[in-house]
Amino acid sequence: MLNNAGDAPSQPTIHELRQQMSDYGRPNLRQAVWQLINTFVPYIAVWVLLCYLLRHGYSLWTIPIPMILAALFLVRIFILFHDCCHGSFVGSERANTILGYVTGVLAFTPFEYWRWNHDGHHRTYADLDRRGVGDIWTLTVDEYLALPKWKQLAYRVARNPIVFLTIGPGFIFLITQRLLHQWQGKEERRSILITNLSVASILAIASYTIGLRTYLVIQLPVMLLAGAMGIWLFYVQHQFEGVYWSRHANWDPLIAAMKGSSYYKLPGPLRWFSANIGLHHVHHLMTRIPNYRLQECYAKIPALHNVPTLTIARSLKSLHLNLWDERREELVSFNALYQPPPD
Repeated sequence: MLNNAGDAPSQPTIHELRQQMSDYGRPNLRQAVWQLINTFVPYIAVWVLLCYLLRHGYSLWTIPIPMILAALFLVRIFILFHDCCHGSFVGSERANTILGYVTGVLAFTPFEYWRWNHDGHHRTYADLDRRGVGDIWTLTVDEYLALPKWKQLAYRVARNPIVFLTIGPGFIFLITQRLLHQWQGKEERRSILITNLSVASILAIASYTIGLRTYLVIQLPVMLLAGAMGIWLFYVQHQFEGVYWSRHANWDPLIAAMKGSSYYKLPGPLRWFSANIGLHHVHHLMTRIPNYRLQECYAKIPALHNVPTLTIARSLKSLHLNLWDERREELVSFNALYQPPPD
């Protein structure tokens, strides 16, 4: 199926592959606890440092580095939250839920609401007939050309990296996820209320301790930086050169995982802060594998190596890929609209 030589497929079936991966889907409490310690303790320490620097009048030039560091730790916290949403971080469902709510509050993200959206993403990614749930707004060339001019402009604005990496994080994490959506179920709306009340409580406590201004001067830039990093990671995992999309009738879950999700091969420190989420094809094949076992699973199963691999340099090409061309079966730029179709 995925053999480039065109001979009999060497790739196992999705059932066989998941059988090989099943051992790695067992959470390890010791690793999970250690991950909580090595994430939360330094995150709190960086916050304390930032509070100290601001309240004691240190130069603003001393602020950016610890602020970027805090944002990186917040990205890591969000990946732990992501694992809790999948019920994979620890073995207890109750513990995953409690940790999910706590990490979600820190990331201003309601647990049940985000879990519902993200589950929808896993059911529909790379399926052209089921777009729109928990994914990046993506149109085909024909769909785009059929839009009125004002909506074409709206799509171009939404796909502009300056917009989705600067305005996008604030809109999603500070506004959208604060709203009660009528189309959501009772649990999802309740999680939004709990998260909003928790954030309001944090603001109140900050007002009587470090001061509301100090809290906002730290929290808002850290949240926006972490949000931009997180959105970029999510974007590049399914929007890259050589990605797979298909109509539902021909949609194949194995190809969708192996070619519709990227292996984002990041440098060691960034891989640590992003908690191995770059091994996204492994995650999509089996969501029950906790982040701290993804690398081990990838290393031990050779069949997982035959996937699109993105470096940071190569991933930047994704910024110019905006539309799915069903004739070429590839993502193309807006400039491709003005080029003759392939023979």
